[in-house]
Amino acid sequence: MLSNEYIHDELNDIIAILNAEDYPETYDFISMLLANDEKEYPSNYDIATALVKCDARVQMHKVVFDFVVELYEAEIENKNADAMNDLGALYYEGHGCVQDFGKAVYYYNMAAEHGNKVAQENLGYCYLYGRDVEVDYEKAFHYFALGAFEGYLISLYKIGDMYQKGYYVKKNEAEAFRIYERCMDMMTDDAAKLVAGPVYLRLGNAFLYGTGTEPNAKTALICYQNAERFLFDMVNGGDVMYKKSLQAAIDGQAKARAKLTEALPEKQWLDGKKD
Repeated sequence: MLSNEYIHDELNDIIAILNAEDYPETYDFISMLLANDEKEYPSNYDIATALVKCDARVQMHKVVFDFVVELYEAEIENKNADAMNDLGALYYEGHGCVQDFGKAVYYYNMAAEHGNKVAQENLGYCYLYGRDVEVDYEKAFHYFALGAFEGYLISLYKIGDMYQKGYYVKKNEAEAFRIYERCMDMMTDDAAKLVAGPVYLRLGNAFLYGTGTEPNAKTALICYQNAERFLFDMVNGGDVMYKKSLQAAIDGQAKARAKLTEALPEKQWLDGKKD
């Protein structure tokens, strides 16, 4: 573990470099820590996690990134699996550094070996999309299944995606739809912040095109609107990887409205004054 004295000196060095206007949340957080005259700080992991969340809408400053890596590595020496996974996530997203899937997979594997379910879920993504590993749908399904059985809803809807596309399992759109509905049944307020947007988008597509269920343009429109609401908050909070999903939710609404318009009766009110 890094000593409080070392942390104090590092924080002073960082705040001397940091521009408060560019990184207001980071600056305020470090100032709050330094205001503690006793130099008693939270754990290395808690400081690192807080710094990662600060100013998430912009790229992390390099001096902050380097310090966060130090904090996580100190925790990793003590077998902290969350620190292993979180450091992998920094490299996966390229938050404060050049995106490096190789380093991400390295730390995800380390965390997964220590039983970290989120890291197992993250490895599922790596194998599904071939991010510094060969695409391997069997391994992707395996890792997603580990999380799904533990109630991790991202893992569960990714299992739905694999049924939707027929990756490793036999293609079954009805099963995919049931899994997406199951995700909504299990949704909590906390989970909704990360999961509701992508799941609503999938349900919108299912209802719009009748994949796995009967087509229903009105329900599709409602799903797309909910997807936009949640996905906007995710992207606005710094989850920029969901920009394409947000745009898909917006485009889906236009398609659903077009179908609803097509279904309206052609007959017109003769004097045009009823509206």
